[in-house]
Amino acid sequence: MTAPIRFPRFFVTSPAPCPYLPGKSERKVFTELRGESADELNEALGRIGFRRSQTVAYRPSCLDCQACVSVRVVANEFKASSSQKRTLKANDDLVVSECRPWATDEQYELLRKYLAHRHPGGGMAEMDESDFADMVEHTPVSSYVVEYREPGVGSQPGRLVGACLTDIQGDGLSMIYSFYDPEIEDRAGLGNFIILDHIRRAGAHGLPYVYLGYWVEGSGRMQYKVRYRPLEKLTRGGWERMPEFEQKRLIAAATKPREQRGLEPLPSKDGSQREYKLAE
Repeated sequence: MTAPIRFPRFFVTSPAPCPYLPGKSERKVFTELRGESADELNEALGRIGFRRSQTVAYRPSCLDCQACVSVRVVANEFKASSSQKRTLKANDDLVVSECRPWATDEQYELLRKYLAHRHPGGGMAEMDESDFADMVEHTPVSSYVVEYREPGVGSQPGRLVGACLTDIQGDGLSMIYSFYDPEIEDRAGLGNFIILDHIRRAGAHGLPYVYLGYWVEGSGRMQYKVRYRPLEKLTRGGWERMPEFEQKRLIAAATKPREQRGLEPLPSKDGSQREYKLAE
């Protein structure tokens, strides 16, 4: 009698242009998450650098580049910086709710605003309502959507200003995708607040880590991840804490104005050019 297959089958994608580093190509290895053991498999793969997208777990498998590095925050040792404390204080009036993974029109409209402002022309820019519903609802693992709302009036819920699709693992929270209203000027740092809230949430539940996905040195839009200390990165020898001196160097580089990082300054609402730093 032939024994049943106990291990997942892995596949490799064809090379495609890298979304993070110009001139590079990317390739991914992936497997399907399904069945009663989907949670256990997703967690085991997450510990070796895989990420989830709907019913698939994937990780980079590029031939000539290892720039994508999995990172996670050590939640029970996290110490907020001065700017992070200000972000927490500025947004602590938000009403935070854990919702079942069910897509809503309100979430979709917020996502469209976020993508148009932050990632115009990106791979998700053409996502329609059905695509969004697939992203949120097609989950074979334990997950929820964390919603962030402004205080309501009476029984009416307040305006939705942020959301995050999050997987619940035995050793932490894995932030699959977060988005927020980028046009609220009196709520600076909403994206960072969502991460800070997940760190607090993990600590409150006794979970040691918050998984932030991949960090890519040299990709400007990925540098916000180095601001959360202590940070661990996945190496060939396993998870290792990023040295303090290295993280300080990366934070200093990430907080330079766009021009000093080789990027074009972003226009302000009145059309003039202005300096831009990563949100704190």
